[in-house]
Amino acid sequence: MLRCAALVLALAAALPAAAAETLVATRTIRAMAEIGPQDVALVAGRTPGALTSVGEAVGLEARVVLYAGRPIRPGDVGPAATVERNGIVSLVFRRGGLVILAEGRALGRGAPGEVIRVMNLSSRTTVHGRIGPDGAVHVAGSAGVVSP
Repeated sequence: MLRCAALVLALAAALPAAAAETLVATRTIRAMAEIGPQDVALVAGRTPGALTSVGEAVGLEARVVLYAGRPIRPGDVGPAATVERNGIVSLVFRRGGLVILAEGRALGRGAPGEVIRVMNLSSRTTVHGRIGPDGAVHVAGSAGVVSP
C-alpha cells in the first residue's frame, strides 16, 4: 500500500506542470468602457480568483477601473449596460392577465438581468425592478420577477 502511494506521487511529480495563466489588462481601462482583444493579455502564473481566458473578458464592460498589469477578476467585468442612470425607462408590472405600464426614471445603471431602483414618474414612488432584454424594467412583485 505504501509502495503504491509512493509510486503515484513519483508519477505525479514526473508529469509536466500545467501552464497556468492569468488575464491582465494591457493598459488602464476606465469603468464603463468595453473591453477589446487588444486591452487584455495572458501572463504566466496563476492568481487565485482571476480570469484565465481572453474570451472571458472581451466584449464585456469594465465595472471598475482596470489597471495595466493587474489581474482581472470576474466582478471587475460584466455585460454592457442598457439602462443609464437618470434615463427614462418603461416600467412593466405583470401578474396573471393584468399588465400595467408606466414611465420611470432609472436611479441606477445596469445590464439585462440586473435589479435597479426606478422612480415612477406619475406617483414619484421608488420601486425595484429587473432590467429586461429590451431595456424595460419589470417591477418586483410581478410574476417571475425576483425581488432584490
